[in-house]
Amino acid sequence: MPEAQLSNPRKRRNPERLRSRQNETSQHVSERLKRSHPSGSQFPPAFWDNLSKIDLTKRALRELDRRNLQAALDSHLPYPRPSQPNTRRALAELKKRSQPVTSAKNHLYHCRKWGLKDIEQTASHGGPDLSDLRGFPVPPTPLNQTMNSKRPSSRAAKRSSTSISSTTNTTTTRGIGPYNRNFQQNLIDGGAYPHTYWYPDGQVPAKPDNWENINQRLSQPRPSLSPSKFSEKAFERFVKADADAAKEKQVTTSVIPSIEGDIRDAKCVSGEIPFTNLDPLTDGTLVPGNPDIYYGARPEQLNRRVRDKLSGHIIPSTQDDLPVAPNFFFTVKGPDGSAVVAKRQACYDGALGARGMDSLRSYGQESPSHDINAYTITSTYHDGTLKMYTSHPTQPTSPGSRPEYHMHQLNTWGMTGNIETFRQGATYYRNGRDWAKEQRDEAIRRANERVDEHHTGMLAIDASLAQASIFPSEATSDETYTIEALGEDFTTTTHLQMSDTSSGEPLVDYRASEKFEWIPLVSTEATQCRRL
Repeated sequence: MPEAQLSNPRKRRNPERLRSRQNETSQHVSERLKRSHPSGSQFPPAFWDNLSKIDLTKRALRELDRRNLQAALDSHLPYPRPSQPNTRRALAELKKRSQPVTSAKNHLYHCRKWGLKDIEQTASHGGPDLSDLRGFPVPPTPLNQTMNSKRPSSRAAKRSSTSISSTTNTTTTRGIGPYNRNFQQNLIDGGAYPHTYWYPDGQVPAKPDNWENINQRLSQPRPSLSPSKFSEKAFERFVKADADAAKEKQVTTSVIPSIEGDIRDAKCVSGEIPFTNLDPLTDGTLVPGNPDIYYGARPEQLNRRVRDKLSGHIIPSTQDDLPVAPNFFFTVKGPDGSAVVAKRQACYDGALGARGMDSLRSYGQESPSHDINAYTITSTYHDGTLKMYTSHPTQPTSPGSRPEYHMHQLNTWGMTGNIETFRQGATYYRNGRDWAKEQRDEAIRRANERVDEHHTGMLAIDASLAQASIFPSEATSDETYTIEALGEDFTTTTHLQMSDTSSGEPLVDYRASEKFEWIPLVSTEATQCRRL
């Protein structure tokens, strides 16, 4: 790359100004824009185009009806849509060439005798078969469309508009919503695999390397669930609350608290907040994740530079005070809900959490970790049954492709069966929540340490510049001291150039368009830096 030249040889720059520019850049990056996610209950057309296999669901049939109707209006009209504007002259010409659509009664009234005989003869043999046109509306002509747009008070036009809108619009089903079989196929096509999935060649995805450690940690007894703390009466109250809960919201508010127990930090838990700030997991056609309950870290726990850098992977919402880097999710369904839908949501949420943890653990490294360990847990509850899963990433299968995410079931419990089963399920759940916090805090600690190392390097460059100020006065402007930008994303080289001024201080040209960390070397003639 060509060397950077001094923009103004008489203008002196200093490290304080450099740091202020870096802070301005950091503030600019921190102004996050809301990611674009599909809204509504109907998937966009690209969702269906990208599927490797389409299941015959109600939404798929509605999309087929929508496309057929659109194709009929666009390509198969007896009167092509005019490309010219609807001026008075154009409408007059169109009216001359158009044949008005008349009713059968008016046609017979104006028909001549020989025409009536032909009709009678045809009718005597049963007439033409018009069963395929039954209920089909009269195709609109460009003239009729123009007239109707000016006078939309016609009842027939209203009925036609209602029939078309009812075909294209979709009514959300309470139990399924957008999480149908085609939603799951989109996840699979995007590399997010549900529990019990196996590859086309028959291979089963491997469990995470820390599978045994997770089960051992989650099975540790909890004092809060001992017979002295959680009695038979408490269990009976739980069973009654589960039986009385008729809606999903009632299950969340009256049943789930018995499983969760005491929450140590209420600012680390949230829920029912769409993850609109996260980058799309697959092709961008899925609705944003929206778990009923999720646990993350307080925003202030993580250095702002890390938050700005990894915003699209670890910050679910543009609301800055909500938990970040979530890695523990809970999906709840009411009695009329679907356990299959809960599993699909858990697969989706778990993959989002696993991606965020992988990015957080890889912060400051040259390449993602992909250590095949699980650091994310998801849970589902439906009709008295608690299920828990792990989610972990694996390396991309081909260069340039995205990582894959795998879901494995830890265990399942019938929470309303007996008190011992409840204790086992609640123990796994509460220990899993604590374990997820430990993994999250450790990843945050490591990321913050790397930022501190960057800051230490920044102080080292100040010392290097101070030492450069005592260079011999004979140094000419041709003597250059290079600050090289290292790393896979770096192309910038900054130069320290000596001045022939009487003070002997070097003129420094900082042309870095990005944020850097400064790493001191033994030699004072070169100082390396790395972008943050």
